[in-house]
Amino acid sequence: MVIVWLVEKEMSDNQNKMLQVFQALKKTYPDVKYYLDFKTPLDLLVATILSAQARDEAVNEVTKELFKHYKKAGDYAKASVDDLLKYVGKLSFAGNKSKNIIAACKILAEAYDGQVPKDINTLVELPGIGRKTAIVILTNAFDIVPGVAVDTHVIRVSYRLGWTRQKNPEKIEEDLNNLIPEKNWKEIQWLLKAHGRAICRAQVPFCSECSVEKLCPKAGVAK
Repeated sequence: MVIVWLVEKEMSDNQNKMLQVFQALKKTYPDVKYYLDFKTPLDLLVATILSAQARDEAVNEVTKELFKHYKKAGDYAKASVDDLLKYVGKLSFAGNKSKNIIAACKILAEAYDGQVPKDINTLVELPGIGRKTAIVILTNAFDIVPGVAVDTHVIRVSYRLGWTRQKNPEKIEEDLNNLIPEKNWKEIQWLLKAHGRAICRAQVPFCSECSVEKLCPKAGVAK
């Protein structure tokens, strides 16, 4: 009984600290929002495929013109890789990403009447869509939040905060889903990314400027 009480107390203490961090980050980044520009679920699906290993700003820049010319899954399905490269060629791995977009949209056009599915298991079967990307699409296009989307910033910041000791993204997501109340899953993704970009950077974090410095064990940060 004592062991169970100690485990429950530790979990409660960890969640209280997490909520303090959450509130502090909300004050630090009051205008935080999702970072890729889109108008439709299809726009977002395409943008998330393009965003792999690319800066959000660069993706938003190329999709301005791309989305003017390609509005339906069928439009992408009929395109060639060279057609898409005219718009997205500046991005990293643009050729492979274009192939995935075309292949995914052919499936959407043929099997789903051109609509983006609202099911994570269906989404991850599409070319270029992994679990993180699927969560992003569902969260931001449909307000369906199946978990915390784990990108490189979320991995780094959550590890330094002591919220996870895992290195595998799916195990990290599991830890975060268990620690963070479901009502906060959507916003915490944006907050951790914003903090990772501004303060908790990969090589040299600006701990002296950090709004949650006193709540952070700085796991893995050189003292």
